Amino acid sequence: MRISINVAHHAWPEGPRGSAAQLDRVVRTADDIGIDTVWVADHLLQADPAGSPGEAMLEAYTTLGFLASRSERVRLGAMASPVTYRAPGLIVKAVTTLDVLSGGRAWLGVGAGYAEHEAAAMGLPMPELPERFERMEDLLRLARRMWAGDDSPFLGAHTELARPYASPLPLSAPRPPVLIAGNGEARMLPLVAKYADACNLLDVPHGGATLRRKLDILALHCRKLGRPVSEIDVSASTRLRPEETADELVAHCRHLADLGIDHVVLVPGGPWTPGVLKTLTQAAPAIRDLNREPQTVSKVAYIDAYRVPAVSIPV
Repeated sequence: MRISINVAHHAWPEGPRGSAAQLDRVVRTADDIGIDTVWVADHLLQADPAGSPGEAMLEAYTTLGFLASRSERVRLGAMASPVTYRAPGLIVKAVTTLDVLSGGRAWLGVGAGYAEHEAAAMGLPMPELPERFERMEDLLRLARRMWAGDDSPFLGAHTELARPYASPLPLSAPRPPVLIAGNGEARMLPLVAKYADACNLLDVPHGGATLRRKLDILALHCRKLGRPVSEIDVSASTRLRPEETADELVAHCRHLADLGIDHVVLVPGGPWTPGVLKTLTQAAPAIRDLNREPQTVSKVAYIDAYRVPAVSIPV
């Protein structure tokens, strides 16, 4: 099982003056222990229901640029950029810049957006959900075009660019990978099947039934397009409790592996303190070995052999 982490809190005990040193420690630890990706929450206000909107929050792409300068191996991305917060061309340019300056380690991570209180507070657009999904498809189409070096005029449902130059092109080959985050079955998962290299689902309770259903529906959408579901890296974001032990973390990740998840994104309820990082460091070797254990059912075998025939696609 692969492990990624999400930096969603910046209220460090040392205050703002400690932010740079703490982020440096987090990303260097991630580099050293084999973490796949360091994600940064793309919010301007704290969106965690357990936090406060006034909590310290750093802008995502500035933070990612800093993390790129302090790391060598780990991949980097925003989990996930609300599609209406930046013009599509600007998002593509920001990710391209991150990819170039990190030596080809950037993700394009996007979502439909949901934090209405944040949008209202900061004067950012938050149209109705159907329009946000249309804008997401505009962005995904535009990114493919720009990263292919196609600077011809672009016309989408809500986006028009006269000449989308993309210079320099990203270093990632053939392009930076695309992750779509969210739990929507009717609109989000079809976009994942059509455009994404990865998706991120929430580790919702209910004994794993919700995650199983979403894996099933994603597999059906992939089949409709003639695309192997194994091409999509499906990760699940799960909460890492401050008091959680390494053994408890491994046990929970084993549960996710048995549901067919082979990539976990850990999100603590606060900053990545030294104690939380220590727990991750202790648990990481055992978590990485989980998909090699005999009792773990692989995602593709589980979906294709058992669950897909019983599931219908929502409309």
